[in-house]
Amino acid sequence: MTGAVVVGYTATDAGADAAALGARLARSLGAVLHLVIVLPSEGTRSAAVPPERAYEDHIRRQAKEWLEDAVVRLPQELTRTGHVRFGESFAEGLIAAGEEFDARVIVVGTANGSIFGRHRLGSVASELLHSSTIPVALAPAGTAAEDDHVLPRVTVAIGTRPGADNLLDEAAAVATESRVGLRLVSLVPFDVPPGLDTGAIRVVGDQHSHDVLARAQSLLPDELHAEVEEAPGDTVEDAVANLSWLPGEVILVGSSRLAQPRRLFLGSTAAKMLHELPVPMIVVPRTRAEAGVR
Repeated sequence: MTGAVVVGYTATDAGADAAALGARLARSLGAVLHLVIVLPSEGTRSAAVPPERAYEDHIRRQAKEWLEDAVVRLPQELTRTGHVRFGESFAEGLIAAGEEFDARVIVVGTANGSIFGRHRLGSVASELLHSSTIPVALAPAGTAAEDDHVLPRVTVAIGTRPGADNLLDEAAAVATESRVGLRLVSLVPFDVPPGLDTGAIRVVGDQHSHDVLARAQSLLPDELHAEVEEAPGDTVEDAVANLSWLPGEVILVGSSRLAQPRRLFLGSTAAKMLHELPVPMIVVPRTRAEAGVR
């Protein structure tokens, strides 16, 4: 897997969670890890209040000190660096850094006040999910308190909407580079047109699961394993709550079908999943298949 892992870092619990998840992904994928603090650019400052040079220099020094401390705490076997960047918003600066470093994924933590082990989208994550062309990984609260993990397995939530093939390709690539198995969770029961009876949904779901599993097995090396797991439940939330999770696991989901090609937008199904997920979620942009772009 080419590229790097970019972490949106802050000297907070959420920043520590993002750094921990970034380290897990970088270690598993053999990628370079970049911690990035984004400071306001000149264009975002009020003309009515001229900036104090001494204060700005202090903020830059403080940001560099935070980064130096965070980098030292990361696993020594990783190639890792810290960077101060500037942007009109934290999210804009992260996307620019992601493009600069050819990032495979951008990692951010939760909003303040999140329940341990759960997700809560903050303003930075929300902006990223509406504008990033790079996959975004969301670290649940408490990730930094977990044991030092590599990915033990990759789970991908697959439906029948446009973009599913690209999502499966991405999940298979992550599993292959991490040398772990791939678990496929079918969202067909929540993804079919309304009005179908239970029997029709079961037929559609069984056929879709068979087709997706066959494709996944064709994408993975012979030594890696792919399996389909059906989670019982009448709602997305119930289905996610009934799934078992391995320590350190991640789940990949696709962006909404309403998102612009190659951009992110968290759809309603993924948003419902997020409320129940105890593991990191990676949101993958849709692709314009006819253009042949990944």
